[in-house]
Amino acid sequence: MLTRLAYRINQTLELYLPEQRLFLKSDTETRFIRLRPATQAIAIAVGGLALAWTILGTAILLFDSISAGSSREQILRQQTLYEERMNALSADRDLRAEEAASAQERFNLALEQVASMQARLLASEDRRRELETGIDVIQNTLRRTIRERDEARAELSQLQVANAGGSGRTAEAKAEDTVATLEFLTSSLDGTARERDRIQGAADKAAERAEQIAREKQDLELRNEAIFARLEEALTVSVEPLEKMFREAGMDPDDLLRTVRKGYGGQGGPLSPIALSSKGAASVEELRANAILAGLDEMNLYRLAAFKAPFSTPVTSGNVRWTSSYGRRNDPLGAGSRMHEGTDIAGPYGTPIYATADGVVTFAGWSSGYGRLVKVQHAFGIETRYGHLAQIRVDVGQKLSRGDRIGDMGNSGRSTGTHLHYEVRIGGGAVNPMTFIKAANHVF
Repeated sequence: MLTRLAYRINQTLELYLPEQRLFLKSDTETRFIRLRPATQAIAIAVGGLALAWTILGTAILLFDSISAGSSREQILRQQTLYEERMNALSADRDLRAEEAASAQERFNLALEQVASMQARLLASEDRRRELETGIDVIQNTLRRTIRERDEARAELSQLQVANAGGSGRTAEAKAEDTVATLEFLTSSLDGTARERDRIQGAADKAAERAEQIAREKQDLELRNEAIFARLEEALTVSVEPLEKMFREAGMDPDDLLRTVRKGYGGQGGPLSPIALSSKGAASVEELRANAILAGLDEMNLYRLAAFKAPFSTPVTSGNVRWTSSYGRRNDPLGAGSRMHEGTDIAGPYGTPIYATADGVVTFAGWSSGYGRLVKVQHAFGIETRYGHLAQIRVDVGQKLSRGDRIGDMGNSGRSTGTHLHYEVRIGGGAVNPMTFIKAANHVF
């Protein structure tokens, strides 16, 4: 049965693959090899499989190469996007700083205008008081003149009665005395009337001047109201982002301001309270101006606190990436789940590491697990740690400013690759460093 099946297969294959003979000739003899149809079919199948495997392997290698190239391009694109984002944040921070400086200049100019307006207002008040005093004097003089006129008329009546009843004089003498007396009284009354008219004109002019001063005062108050409104709005826009930044970082702004005031003696100068009234009671303008000055003082304290707290990133180079965040995670060396008390930033070996705020170096050396470690103590009980460094460039006790280089990125200690382990601690307890870095986006 098998022989017959094999014969039929050979017969069928012989239609397409006729038997071939391969002759091999030597010096002494000639031999040949018979290539049956089945043998040819097997050889073709093996060759086809080999060719197919070669094509498949080549395709796999090409796909791997293309995929690797795409991954590299994707990484480069991500790095480019990250650099663009950092540049945009830096430009936005510079713009905010310019806006704050411009707002400070506008406020200083407005203060000068307010001081000038207050001086003019006080001068107008003095002129008004002088005019009121002059009007009182004119009115008193007018009353005295009218009283003297009435007394003169009464005296004239008495003289006329006395002349009419006199016994030792002639009628002509009495008439002459009466005419002389009348002429004297008439001239006196004319002078009194002219003085009264003059005083009345001066009083009318004083009333018009007082009304004009009242209108000028009202216009000045309206301008002061507009200036104060703009200053209060600018102050609110400037202070609210700072307060929000500290709240998001987990710090109480009131406690923060009290702490900064204890260590800062910035009193006097343009931020001192204004006291223009000599009567002991402050005006509405003085109260509003003092409120604005208090807000500026608060903004200045926030600015001082912002430079003393770690509101920046320890790595400014664009060729880095954030690899592991704050919180519980699986230990990369297989030690189970454990708390990761900082954030990891990977980058090239030797990448510069910078201080994130003003402070003092309290530790610089080797620490188990951290490798080469630098600890920096900042204000308000804040401490930052920089671990796994390749090289330390500061000494214990050294004072640092934000942006000072403290070391190089490395792979020392308990680490699986080149990166920086960055921690922020408040009162000895670890907090999420990204809280400070993200909070600074509201201002810087």
